[in-house]
Amino acid sequence: MAGAKNHQYHILPPSIWPLIGSISALLMAGGGVMWLHDYSGGGYVFIAGAIGVLFTMFSWWSDVIREAHGGDHTPIVQLHLRYGMILFIASEVMFFVAWFWAWFAASLFPSTVDAVGGVWPPEGLHVLDPFGWPLLNTLILLCSGTTVTWAHHALINNDRNGLINGLWATIGLGLLFTGIQAYEYMHAPFGFTGAEANIYGSTFMMATGFHGAHVIIGTIFLIVCLVRSYKGHFKPEQHFGFEAAAWYWHFVDVVWLFLFLCIYVWGGWGAEYH
Repeated sequence: MAGAKNHQYHILPPSIWPLIGSISALLMAGGGVMWLHDYSGGGYVFIAGAIGVLFTMFSWWSDVIREAHGGDHTPIVQLHLRYGMILFIASEVMFFVAWFWAWFAASLFPSTVDAVGGVWPPEGLHVLDPFGWPLLNTLILLCSGTTVTWAHHALINNDRNGLINGLWATIGLGLLFTGIQAYEYMHAPFGFTGAEANIYGSTFMMATGFHGAHVIIGTIFLIVCLVRSYKGHFKPEQHFGFEAAAWYWHFVDVVWLFLFLCIYVWGGWGAEYH
């Protein structure tokens, strides 16, 4: 029959969200630049753009969920969704490569950075004890990796209670990690800016803070998965939304291990602990 669908690909209907998302992102970026340069109204433009981006994300992902329930996510479509998530995580990895690059450029060659006095960590700087709060946060994230895996295996075995309990445990551990990191920042002997700031503080805060933002984003992903779990959205044979969130959470775990070893332990070696 002419025009009949004879493939497993999902042909998307026209959508307004790419246009709205692009305009909102432009407003958010432009408003951010205006805000940083103290232009009048820059903050309002940034907030308007951010609201537009969040609204686009919510609406677009809602459409994707409806497509999944409508049977549009065939096996080949699910495969391509996985490819997309893998590429997204790969792009996030490159962000962290930049922060690690800045860290190692200064720490391995301190003689090239006048502000640190030719030594690393900078002379006279007190650093955070890696075997205090950072070690506790490491254990928390490792435990969260096991609880999200528990939730995943429960889902595969159609254990709804195990799925929900595993998600609750992972979300709780993620919030605990964020709270401890906020406390750590409040009591850090150095800052991102100010009189005590230097290349150590800037690269430390940028790398660990960027990771902290990813923990918050991952926690939001898992909260959405928890709400969808209560609604019975996920099935053993079709649950890519949960799988993508679990992949993202494991990515956050692995990055933290590198941060802990390279920045907290190795990067502060030889300095006095705060």
